[in-house]
Amino acid sequence: MPHTTNSMSAVVWWLVTVVMVTVHSASAGVVELNWEVEYKLRWPDCKEGIVIAINGEFPGPTIDATAGDTVIIHVTNKLSTEGVVIHWHGIRQNGTPWADGAAGVTQCPINPGETFTYNFMVDKAGTHFYHGHYGMQRSAGLYGMMIVRSPKETLQYDGEFNLLLSDWWHQGSHAQELYLSSRPMRWIGEPQSLLINGRGQFNCSLAAYFNKGGVKECKFKDNDECAPTILRVEPLKVYRLRIASTTALASLNLAVEVRTPTRTLEVVEADGNYVAPFTVNDIDMYSGETYSVLLRTHNPTPSRKYWISVGVRGRKPNTTQALTVLHYADAPEYEHLPYPPPVTPRWDDYDRSKSFSMKIFAAKGYPPPPEKSDEQLFLLNTQNLMDKYTKWAINNVSLSVPATPYIGTIRYGLKTLNYQKPPGKEIVEDYDITKPPVNPNTTKGNGIYSFQLGRVVDVILQNSNVLNGRGSEIHPWHLHGHDFWVLGYGEGKFRLGVDEKTYNLNNPPLRNTVALYPYGWTALRFVTDNPGVWFFHCHIEPHLHMGMGVVFAEGVDQIAKMNIPNAVLGCGSTREFLMNRGRH
Repeated sequence: MPHTTNSMSAVVWWLVTVVMVTVHSASAGVVELNWEVEYKLRWPDCKEGIVIAINGEFPGPTIDATAGDTVIIHVTNKLSTEGVVIHWHGIRQNGTPWADGAAGVTQCPINPGETFTYNFMVDKAGTHFYHGHYGMQRSAGLYGMMIVRSPKETLQYDGEFNLLLSDWWHQGSHAQELYLSSRPMRWIGEPQSLLINGRGQFNCSLAAYFNKGGVKECKFKDNDECAPTILRVEPLKVYRLRIASTTALASLNLAVEVRTPTRTLEVVEADGNYVAPFTVNDIDMYSGETYSVLLRTHNPTPSRKYWISVGVRGRKPNTTQALTVLHYADAPEYEHLPYPPPVTPRWDDYDRSKSFSMKIFAAKGYPPPPEKSDEQLFLLNTQNLMDKYTKWAINNVSLSVPATPYIGTIRYGLKTLNYQKPPGKEIVEDYDITKPPVNPNTTKGNGIYSFQLGRVVDVILQNSNVLNGRGSEIHPWHLHGHDFWVLGYGEGKFRLGVDEKTYNLNNPPLRNTVALYPYGWTALRFVTDNPGVWFFHCHIEPHLHMGMGVVFAEGVDQIAKMNIPNAVLGCGSTREFLMNRGRH
């Protein structure tokens, strides 16, 4: 099909091409699971704490499905005093927007003691994960891996490992919510530990023998919950590392110890989409991102162990590295590693971070974006005050999700929603991003942006200084219900009519999460081809809690005709509406 500059034709090109990379098979299977979500006492970093576990497991069980499968998960809430929802991060939920798992947007929280069934199809292979999306339950450990396999996998490898990366506080998530919502705000600080597959070490180190007089060396007993997950490999093999970052705050760098000139990691997938392969020794990851990398083992003589390290990037770290070990077959089981772990790159070396992001391009065969957009949406990211409460805001509005889910309000026409008119370029042009806000005050709102189906939308994310003028933070932005093309990154303020000329329209990567770097802008493009109501927000848990997000409604007329299960809407105004309707 020839490429065209007409945006509607480009939409057709996008829709047709997507069929090539998704699966709708008559022989597709069903993955059905029963989950109980409850608090448990665990030792995630060698110090006892309270986690949210699923069927007693922390992290939760890995979901393993094949593209085209239907996933049915019966979630029973045993948290006794609070609701719960689960978001299937990276799953587009075509035709089932109510199963997206975003409290106040696509469903009501599951009440204590009740069971709710998520039922959706996984139409596209990739590395994904799931996590809580109510309050700050992700910070409490409600997360797990979700692997969707291709029935015709083209990658060749001998084995695979899942690495789920997270950060951990000794202070509970409820206390964190209270501190962030206090007047004045009480900042929660940096995490005490980083976890790999739910395991970290706070009061000891695997590499302590390289730092005499410092923290003690870890000595583990059988079945210690904080003992690292060892990656056992054989020489001259290829292993797929499926890596996901579900951190609440930290940006991360994952590195593999290298003692040869050859780079050891080949990046092949990002956010469930194949990318043009490139090789590195380490990768930067932001909350909400997933990657697959191919690790090619060599033939060390004698056989030994190698470090895998995970450290903090993008924030001045006060958290030690997480460590685990790549253990070659026949290497001594208890022998110390001969060299120290890789050093995490300097936390504020943003040029290095951007360099990694700019190496990512779509693999051959993926659709290019439409050449032109129908709409532009500027989203200015600011930190503000509201009646002396600290908030994060978008275009000077701090999001407060309503008690009645948007999807229910639209479906039943219960009241007039506040559909926001996208601000013009002036929202960025008139703002000095290098200084604290002249008017630091913001307002609270729950308005949404509405788009007709089949539109090509550009979103320009613009970063700025924080309240105290001490810098600009990284914000990883995640869009529910979609993949988008990352068109480009830039320094300073976005210049309309100038910076569009720098867009990559040939082979930009398809992602669902993208980093917005300090004092810069990020541009993305997506097609409104999925009727529903979709969250778009900063994936840093405290920032979202403090209002850093927006909501998109697509195809409002189609939402009004959807057959949404009543169990989704048993709260707020929809609960009363459905009860009254049942009486007649």
